[in-house]
Amino acid sequence: MAVAPRIDPKTLFSAEEWARLSNRSAWRGLALIAHAWTVILAAGAMAVIWPLTLPLAVMIIGGRQLGLAVLMHDAAHGALHRNLKVNDWAGEWLTTGGLHRYRPYHLTHHKYVQQAEDPDLVLSAPFPITPVSLRRKIIRDLTGQTWFKQRFGLVRSQLAARKAGEPLAPILMAEIKRKRRFLIGAAVTLAVTAPFGLWWVWFVLWLLPQATWQQMITRLRNIAEHACVARDERDPFRCARTTYAGPLERALIAPYWVNYHCEHHIFMHLPCYNLPRAHRLLLAKGLGPQMEIKPSYRAVMRLAASKGRSASLAPA
Repeated sequence: MAVAPRIDPKTLFSAEEWARLSNRSAWRGLALIAHAWTVILAAGAMAVIWPLTLPLAVMIIGGRQLGLAVLMHDAAHGALHRNLKVNDWAGEWLTTGGLHRYRPYHLTHHKYVQQAEDPDLVLSAPFPITPVSLRRKIIRDLTGQTWFKQRFGLVRSQLAARKAGEPLAPILMAEIKRKRRFLIGAAVTLAVTAPFGLWWVWFVLWLLPQATWQQMITRLRNIAEHACVARDERDPFRCARTTYAGPLERALIAPYWVNYHCEHHIFMHLPCYNLPRAHRLLLAKGLGPQMEIKPSYRAVMRLAASKGRSASLAPA
């Protein structure tokens, strides 16, 4: 097995620089979780008060739902809080959850990034694809088809494979157990909102963003991070991509500095809020030309959908 290359940070940073970068705050990670939930609640309230803002609310909420997943990802690296018990508790119960299942999978991705053993290689290997193919994928995301397949694909295959006379109850009970957090969240939200005539809130202001906008921007994030990056790349600065994001992209597509993915793979235990500083330091040390960087998400999508295209691939 070819383990992905690593860099000793001491060869790049002074002791003082690295101490500042690697410091895990006792409050910033928790503040980011609070920020995500506050934005979700505020966007939901906006849509309730002014229904015409619903499309914007769906995008904002979907962006923060991805943001909660980004913060859970930080917890998987032990970077959400300096106390590991607090880190794991917050990562499991205050974000999207699933931390303990996600951690071993994700650390395997880091260990073998872009190598044959990388479990995420299936996400980047098909690229580049044609513009038509990318458009189809985005349509499936925005219409909820991707979400439904990911959420219910397993139980559908189990039901399809059920033999005559095989009991149905164990399959359904196992699915309910897997989805218990999702179902409990729905039940609690309905119990709180239904007495005020807002029974629809969970469906429209949580499920709809999750099943549509979050799915699309999760795909865009996956593409930006590793699509069209060389297989078996041995240069640590080129195993993952950093994509510059403006204020609107950070609000709706790339929350909590998730776009600094090159830096994240080089120094995977850095808290997300220190990744921009790491990026600036690396540029100041003249390492920018060595790094895999794209100027915008539009440029990355153009590259990812370049198969069969005869036009120039210059960054847009």
